[in-house]
Amino acid sequence: MDFGSFGVSDELLGTVVPILVYWAYSGVYVLFGSSENYRLHSRKEENVKNLVSKQTVVKGVLLQQTIQAAVAIILFKVTGNDSVATKDSCPSLFDLGTQFFIAMLVLDTWQYFMHRYMHHNKFLYKHIHSQHHRLVVPYAFGALYNHPLEGLALDTVGGALSFLLSGMSPRASIFFFSFATVKTVDDHCGLWIPGNLFHIVFKNNTAYHDVHHQLYGSKYNFSQPFFVLWDRILGTYMPYSLEKRAGGGFDARPTNDCN
Repeated sequence: MDFGSFGVSDELLGTVVPILVYWAYSGVYVLFGSSENYRLHSRKEENVKNLVSKQTVVKGVLLQQTIQAAVAIILFKVTGNDSVATKDSCPSLFDLGTQFFIAMLVLDTWQYFMHRYMHHNKFLYKHIHSQHHRLVVPYAFGALYNHPLEGLALDTVGGALSFLLSGMSPRASIFFFSFATVKTVDDHCGLWIPGNLFHIVFKNNTAYHDVHHQLYGSKYNFSQPFFVLWDRILGTYMPYSLEKRAGGGFDARPTNDCN
């Protein structure tokens, strides 16, 4: 489809669509979360353990998305000459798949090491990364609730690197960053819904990341948002088992083998 024929540039869509996808997909999980049957934590536990209001979370996410949009616009402007040269070309599915895979590896690698460093550096954790962990019980629209500097360093810079190093076009970025957004929201949704393809395809999923948000898992499961590669290689992988909870829902409990 030629989006230009509608008077909308690929660059604008690549900036705006992932933001719209974030709130639309989060809204779906808000509806599912009204039932205790799929939750990894009870609603009571969410209300007691979380240290920040949902109103504050929404404001924080909107601030981060504003910063991301500004950086995306600048990035597309800087790379504009390259994108014009490729706009009329139609890459093969193999080329697109290769670009997506490279972008996923780049994003995972950047976020793993930055994320892990923010946990091990006491200053950065106290003043920056701890803001994200105020959500001890994660939920969908809190996925991007971070300190603005963390959002810039992890998500925005990581996204820019994955875009540049993969060589994807602005049009391809619409789909890649929408996919990455859906995956990130899914990882934080706090719900274990039967048949969820992300839970089937990816070991790095909702329960895996939920373990990291708990006190016992805060030094493990740093990988996000796609693979568990770096956790496996560097010994920070904490496996879990899912157990049905009395009253509905599931508990993600760590198993003994963390290697």
